[in-house]
Parts: sequence; C-alpha cells; structure tokens
Amino acid sequence: MSVTVEKLEKSMAKLKITVSAEQLEKAIQKAYDKNKSKIQIPGFRKGKAPRKMIEQMYGKGVFYEDAANELIEEEYPKAIEECGEDVVSSPKIDVEQLEAGKDFIFTAEVALKPPVKLGKYKGVEAPKMDIDVTDADVDAEIDKQRNTNARTVEVTDRAVKDGDIVTLDFEGFVDGKAFQGGKGTDYPLTIGSGAFIPGFEEQLVGFEIGKEGDVNVTFPEDYQADELAGKAATFKCTIKAIKAKELPELNDEFASDVSDFDTLAEYKEDVKNKLVERKTNEEKAKREDLVVKAVIEDSDMELPEAMVETQARQIVNDFAQRLQMQGMSMDQYLQYTGNTVDKMLEQVKPQAVERIQARLVLEAVAEKEKITVSDEEFEEELKKMAEQYRMELSKLKELMSESEQKTMRSDLAVQKAADFLVENVKEVAAKKTAAKKTATKKADEAEEKPAKKTAAKKTTTKKADAEEKPAKKTAAKKTTTKKADAEEKPKKTTTRKKKTEE
Repeated sequence: MSVTVEKLEKSMAKLKITVSAEQLEKAIQKAYDKNKSKIQIPGFRKGKAPRKMIEQMYGKGVFYEDAANELIEEEYPKAIEECGEDVVSSPKIDVEQLEAGKDFIFTAEVALKPPVKLGKYKGVEAPKMDIDVTDADVDAEIDKQRNTNARTVEVTDRAVKDGDIVTLDFEGFVDGKAFQGGKGTDYPLTIGSGAFIPGFEEQLVGFEIGKEGDVNVTFPEDYQADELAGKAATFKCTIKAIKAKELPELNDEFASDVSDFDTLAEYKEDVKNKLVERKTNEEKAKREDLVVKAVIEDSDMELPEAMVETQARQIVNDFAQRLQMQGMSMDQYLQYTGNTVDKMLEQVKPQAVERIQARLVLEAVAEKEKITVSDEEFEEELKKMAEQYRMELSKLKELMSESEQKTMRSDLAVQKAADFLVENVKEVAAKKTAAKKTATKKADEAEEKPAKKTAAKKTTTKKADAEEKPAKKTAAKKTTTKKADAEEKPKKTTTRKKKTEE
C-alpha cells in the first residue's frame, strides 16, 4: 500500500491510496469464499460453484464491492499512519480504479487539523471565586437525605396536600368532548412533581378521597399533541388513595444511619465540607469555561466544515447512547419530538464549533508552554481508571492500544493546559465581568424521559429539548479534533468507479 497527499484549501486534503493487485485478488477471493454458499448455479450444489462460473453468470465485478469495502476498511487507517497527517474528520471515499489484475486505487478527502494563531492567554480576567455555604444550604442537603429515607404512610383522615402521593382516576374533555389519551385509571402522581401540565397538580390540593372534582387547565402552545396545543380542557378527577412521606427525625440516630458519623453535629460538618468541595469544583469549571472562551475570542483559526460535521455527528451519537441508557431509542425520541437526525446535526453545530475551538486553543497553549505528561502522571491516571472499572492495572494496560494510550496522554496534556490558564488568570471584582456572564453559562445536560401516553401528562421531549445539544463537555474533554478519533473506519462504499471494468 502506498499513499500520496494533495493539500487542498481550508485545511482539507485528498489522500490517494494505492493497494497492490495481489492484495485486491486476495480480497476478491475472500469475498467469493464468504458469499459462495448463498449463490445457486444450475448444475452445482449450493455453495460449490467455482468462482469463474459465478463471475461468468453475474459479471466479473460480482465480488468487487465486498472486496473494495474490505480493503478500504483495512488500508485507510494504515494510510493515515503512513502519511503522518493529523486527520480530524471522517473520510469521503471515492474509488478511482477497481479491476482484477490491476492495483486498487481509492481516494479519501479529509480535514486536517487547522493552524491556530494564539492571542492573549495569560492574565485573562476572571471574577474572584466566591464559595459560600450557609446553614440553609446544609439543611437543604440534609432534607434531601431525609426525603430519600422517608417511609410512606397511608392517609385517610384528610384532604390532599402538596407533596402527597395520590392514586388518581381522571378523564379529560375539550369543548365537552373526551379526547384520546386523556383518560387514566389508578394513576400514581406526586403532587408538586411537575409531571402533569402546569396548573393541574396544584388544583388537586384540597381534594378528598372518593369525591370527584374538576381541574381546569390550558395546554401549552408547544404541547406535543398539536390538536390539544393551546386548548382549554377540563379533567374529571377522583382521588382513590393518599399516601404521605414520613420523614425520619433529625437526630444522632439518623446521622449514624445515613453516614459514618455518630452524631448529628459531625454529620452536618461533613455535609458542609462536601458542599464546599462541590461548589469549589463548580466555580473552577465555570472559571475554566470563561477563560477558555476568552482565549478563543482573542485567537484566530479557520475550521474546515468536514471537521465540524464529524464533531456534530459525534455529539448526536453520544446523545443517542445516553437515550438508550435511559431506555429510549433514538427512533422513539425522533417520533416524540417530530425532529430528524439532519435537524439535530444542524442544531448541535454551534456546540461542535465550541468544542473544537476549545480543544485547538488548549493544544496550542500546551505546545507553546511545552506542557507534557510525565510517565508518573500517566501511570497515576491509569490507576484511577483501573479503580473506576475495578480492573487490575496490568489487565487495563493490556487492553489499551498504543493509539488509545497516545490519545489519553493528549487529553491529560490538554487538561494541564486548561489548569495552566486558570492558574494564570487576573482576578477582578465580579461586577467587572458581569457583562461576560454568558461566557460562563453551560448547556444543561438534558434529562430525557419518554413522554407519557396520557394527554394530561406534560411531555419532556418537546422540540426545544432536541436543541439541548447533548451535554456540553468541558474544554479539556475529548473532541474529534484528535487524530485517533478521525481514524474511525470509513463507512462502506458502494464502489463508485471511475475506471472499472464490469
């Protein structure tokens, strides 16, 4: 295999990859061996027809596509290594020559890592960190733990209160007519959870067991069911049961049950320390984002579109994986939201650009400041990974390829570069940076939940949620600007041929 590189405009390049005729012949034979059992030729038992006989009947190129896909999958990553270029996008493959007895030639159009002209990166202004944990903060955190450890008791002697868990029958009407999906029986609902459309749960407060009552609401304008959006509705509701949470008493016994401490005072002190640590980390993350954004604004770079598209696709793929972990497929999500993959790719492009720019400037800072990762630092990170995955360190090292280790070292260097920027900020009063608040704003990771089939239920997958651009990563996290990411296997080609004998 040989490869030549033609540099194009805007950090693009075309790799011309030539594979020997001998390798092509082996790939064609392999394709024949793989597919012969599926081919029936008169006069031969299934799977026993000679290759030449199959080629005579179906054409000489019958096995070309499988052979080409096999070779592209094998040879493209080798070509990336051999050419030494920093490829940062998925390849656009085109077959130039595919003919038995001749070299197999294909091209791959890819984006290369663009140059970065760094601006000011030391002494970036940032507000002083304000870590303030009050007694109220501590009490609120402890109340969460009390709620987690609360027991549920049946209530029969009073009406519904906020926070109760009720069992509910309901049926909804619009203009006096029942509508599809508006009926529920024995439905469990926590009052104040916000699970139903606005105004519904609040009106159930005061309802008594066994007595029917009306709840009057208006569906949101952006409600998932178009025929109900903006419509006024009346729900006939009956409370069948009420349960209430009984919180554990706040004392030393509770503290010893939920922690490693014997007294409530010790437990509270530990909660406070953890809140301080959490808030400190949050402030550090905000500061890192602000500083990196400031460096990006003062730097100059031109991103190839293919690089942005590859990153956008990675963001959507990551989002799909998170949905799957929550029990929802991407197809279901698209059906609920009325969105499409193409629209999502367009929606996340600004986020993709931010990720790439952050990675590029941090890599540039690391290079400028000669920031490296020592063997000791790398070993320490491997130990943390081994503990996280509950693996032996030696086993983890065996499983990690050389490329993965290289990527991990690069990630660590980028994080050190981010730390370097934060350590070299110029602290100013918070009011001086008030105009830059948006620079510290992070996209909240969407908490995707499948929409309930009942029309009374508020959807959690509105179209607007599709723009939640699957969790923004911090500047130091992985992006597809890394060479290892760009070396993903190319998609199977349909072997478009410019010079092919059929």
